[in-house]
Amino acid sequence: MFYRKIAGIGLMTGAWLPLLVQAQPADYPARPIRLVVPYAPGGIADLLGRVIAQPLGVLYNRPLIIENRSGSGGHVGAEAVVNAPADGYTLMLATIAHNAAYSMYAKLSYDPPKALKPVIWIAESAGALIVHPSLPVKTVPEFIALAKAQPGALAYGSAGHGSALHMAAELFNYMAGTKMTHVPYRGSAPAMTDLIGGQVQLMFENIATGLPYIKAKRIRALGVTSLKRNPSLPEVPPISEVGVKGYEAAPFYSISVASGVPADIVRKLNADIDKVLHMPDVMARWSDLGVTPVGGSPEDAVRKNALEAERWSKVIQAAGIRAE
Repeated sequence: MFYRKIAGIGLMTGAWLPLLVQAQPADYPARPIRLVVPYAPGGIADLLGRVIAQPLGVLYNRPLIIENRSGSGGHVGAEAVVNAPADGYTLMLATIAHNAAYSMYAKLSYDPPKALKPVIWIAESAGALIVHPSLPVKTVPEFIALAKAQPGALAYGSAGHGSALHMAAELFNYMAGTKMTHVPYRGSAPAMTDLIGGQVQLMFENIATGLPYIKAKRIRALGVTSLKRNPSLPEVPPISEVGVKGYEAAPFYSISVASGVPADIVRKLNADIDKVLHMPDVMARWSDLGVTPVGGSPEDAVRKNALEAERWSKVIQAAGIRAE
């Protein structure tokens, strides 16, 4: 009887052994990885995802497939990641919408801080307040005066509820005492199209994606959202210096996975993506985009999310921002 039990345990071990071996990070990845970008193609999140995907795919000798799944301010794509198998083969390019600004939603089908696990904080980007050339303002003070004279008349586009662009505009509303109307899109690229076409009057856009249109004079930059001038727009002053003291909005991005992904796979992804972030050719691309790479441990990303969630929850509550 004893030997039969031992034999049974041996058979069970043999049956489970391939699964245990498969779970080891040394053999990860064994197939292509999917990187979900929860916004439309062409925006900064999409660009960041593609900059990382190519060299990471080369490193793994496996395709890293970009999947754009937009909707609900980035939460449609996030839900797809949360509901995918927690095996490390589905990643997400996460933004402030998933990492910090979720308290504006009365209900979501998932709980972002519990259902998503940050792998690595990848980058921060600089933004700018940009307007359609037909708007009769050339400075931030002139813009504030116009917005206060016409409460709710000026419409701004964003990448969706809770996106970095949305939060930058609402922080401006809150600190400057203005009231502007939010028009959410499925990403910053379609919002930019409507800004250029005059369907909305302004945006708070990432400099990297807005710069070509600024240089072509199809839109006008009034101020940058950082505390210092940006090398890409040296003539454009920080908003904090010319109208809204203390204003700062720096969009930040992470790679995240479903919370059930094993810690050893998260560690491997963290180490490999950190390596990719600092490759010389990738660093050159960051410079071209005006993006600052960050990196660090998963714990660093968790701490960053917690601090930003506390900060933006206060803004959301004070400004009474709500989204469905």
